[in-house]
Amino acid sequence: MAMLPKNLPRPEDCQGAQALWYDRKKYVIINFVVQNPKDVEVDIQDTFIVLSCKDVGDNSIYNHIYFYDKVIKFDSQVKVYDRSIHILIRKAKENVAWPRLQKDGDLKPNWMAVDFDNWRDWENEEDEGMAEYEQYFDMIQDMGNKKGGPPAMDDLDDLSD
Repeated sequence: MAMLPKNLPRPEDCQGAQALWYDRKKYVIINFVVQNPKDVEVDIQDTFIVLSCKDVGDNSIYNHIYFYDKVIKFDSQVKVYDRSIHILIRKAKENVAWPRLQKDGDLKPNWMAVDFDNWRDWENEEDEGMAEYEQYFDMIQDMGNKKGGPPAMDDLDDLSD
């Protein structure tokens, strides 16, 4: 049975969230930067993705991206954090690099950019995928959950002798 689109209409007064993306052998990862996202709805189809939510200021956020190539919509994950929405999307064609996220290279929106901090040349790598994604985003979540002051530094040697 095919998954029907959620039909997320574009709100009249909305803005696009900054979208940072990077490419891996089997996956494309998109990080939408949204402060305290709520009412998050994501519609992933074979050829496009739609994100609709509200931010901390109750502003309507809406992003619609037609993918460079087809994806496997059933093998995708969405994780909502305090400052972002992370989406892992399985490519239909593994081991094929995407030179850009969207289908039309001439019309890149100003809210879309490559995440160069996570980008790498993966063509010669063997291990790839979900484990790396899980580890990376668990680390981000752990950092966000830790509250309190700076660490005690009383165990450092006194170097003033």
